[in-house]
Amino acid sequence: MIITKKKDIKDILEALRGRKRVYLFGCDTCAEQCSTGGKKELVEMAQILKENGFEVAGSSLPEVTCYRQMVLKEYREKEEIKDADAVLVLACGAGVKTVADVSKEEVPVLPALDSLYLATVERYGRFFEGCSLCGECVLDDTAGICPHTECPKGLLNGPCGGAADGMCEVDTEKECAWVRIYARLKKQGRLHLMKKIAPPKDHSVAIRPRKTLLRNPARELNSKK
Repeated sequence: MIITKKKDIKDILEALRGRKRVYLFGCDTCAEQCSTGGKKELVEMAQILKENGFEVAGSSLPEVTCYRQMVLKEYREKEEIKDADAVLVLACGAGVKTVADVSKEEVPVLPALDSLYLATVERYGRFFEGCSLCGECVLDDTAGICPHTECPKGLLNGPCGGAADGMCEVDTEKECAWVRIYARLKKQGRLHLMKKIAPPKDHSVAIRPRKTLLRNPARELNSKK
């Protein structure tokens, strides 16, 4: 799940300067749970824009705004989108890009949110960062706890010398990631993994932009018949 926060409304209004008729996109998954781009936030944004002299052409709330086909469906079915001279997206950066790729290129597509991190959801409204999307997962050796993400120093071969009483040196209110890894590996009978030396992080696997093409062999085979 992508965690987002609202941009300062002054920055949004500045980005819309010179525009008159705005169409809104929200996201009914990640942004909805963050209370940054659900139905309630779309209504609030529409009201703010009207109070500041803008016309709101309409709004869409796809289940997943980073899913191109869902956004395309909105563009096909909502005629009022065509009347807008700007589109404001209350979703993560991937959602903004998806809408921008589908929209007419002469119409600016603008973000209303800042994207913060990929999160694990503990429960509704409570999120924790647990993955940095580094492209080189080490969770098999660290009992499902990512040291690259959960250790502020990104240490891959055990704790630093600053940990005290099991607590992190950087964030003293947080338990050291490597203490947690040790404790979990011990319970699993896999403490021997602590003796492994992890090589330096290969940042080349995370060179951006990245993409993945998931192929369907059965479909490809049928298409050749």
